[in-house]
Amino acid sequence: MVSKKVIYDLDLSELTELIVSWGEPAYHATHIWQGLYQHFYSEPDQFSALSRPLRQRLAENFGRSTRENNTIFSQLETTTVLKSTDGATQKSLFRLADQRLVETVLMLYDRRRTLCISSQSGCAMGCVFCATGQMGFGRNLSSGEIVEQVLVYARQLAQQGQQVTNVVVMGMGEPFHNYDATLAAIDRLNHAQGMNLGARRFTISTVGLVPAIQRFTAEKRQINLAISLHAADDDLRTSMLPINKRYPLDELMAACLNYVQYTRRRLTFEWALIEGVNDTPEQARKLAQRLNLLRVNETLLCHVNAIPLNPTRKYNGKATSLARAQAFKNELAKLGIPCTVRVRRGIDIQAGCGQLAGQISA
Repeated sequence: MVSKKVIYDLDLSELTELIVSWGEPAYHATHIWQGLYQHFYSEPDQFSALSRPLRQRLAENFGRSTRENNTIFSQLETTTVLKSTDGATQKSLFRLADQRLVETVLMLYDRRRTLCISSQSGCAMGCVFCATGQMGFGRNLSSGEIVEQVLVYARQLAQQGQQVTNVVVMGMGEPFHNYDATLAAIDRLNHAQGMNLGARRFTISTVGLVPAIQRFTAEKRQINLAISLHAADDDLRTSMLPINKRYPLDELMAACLNYVQYTRRRLTFEWALIEGVNDTPEQARKLAQRLNLLRVNETLLCHVNAIPLNPTRKYNGKATSLARAQAFKNELAKLGIPCTVRVRRGIDIQAGCGQLAGQISA
């Protein structure tokens, strides 16, 4: 199957250049851009203000025919949608044009509508407790394939009088392993003439690719950054996250210190609490020792986001108990490190952190 170009792969300047090359006025590109990102148009024929020949050209270049003989822009085919029993989490399985699969999760909070989106099909990082890491690497997503995950849900929420409020790039894949496409997607969703979702509404999570953290730091973006840490000594972390062999903790924490000093922005450290492995007071003390260095003018610029491990098929570790999680948090608090123990979400539909595997198994 030969896939069409993805209209969401184009930024506004690229779209304008294309439209002008077709002999159309440049302002039509702005009209199309706003239709895609403000009105969430999904079909060429929805652009009723454009001439029929221009709509036809959009369809020929970017359209995909559906079983109902409609022409749509989407290159993501929704194959399955699951909702958690509490109604607060929804997961979609999307089939890409080359038949690869990715998953996206919507989480409903009191006022927030948070999307957890994927940057790759599969993942090359091999974190032992992560279902995506267990499946191996498929390919990077294009920026448009990343963008479209957000637009699918933005369209759905708009029909309910709601909107996407936050986006976390914590789904399938390592975002910094697909740096250019991930940041291009965020720039497109942040664009003032488009969806205009504020930069601080985005969070990128990385296992610690130090060169990419250094690049991200130099760009001085307002996007939130989270580090998947999970262990405070090299031996333990390497056994859980193989990338630690390449970028050990001293090197990673030096990059983190440079980040907070240069940007003055707070880092989040993610910690999957595994019973008897990394939920001990000893690990909490080692973690505090490392994180207490992340200060700028005596202000600690970090926070620990802990969550009991979500189960996956190929890892036998167990989630820590709530009592042990609270003890871990209290130990950190005694040593001056703020920590939040998160409630697990969407476990019954395998939509929790680390559970996305590009398949439906509920």
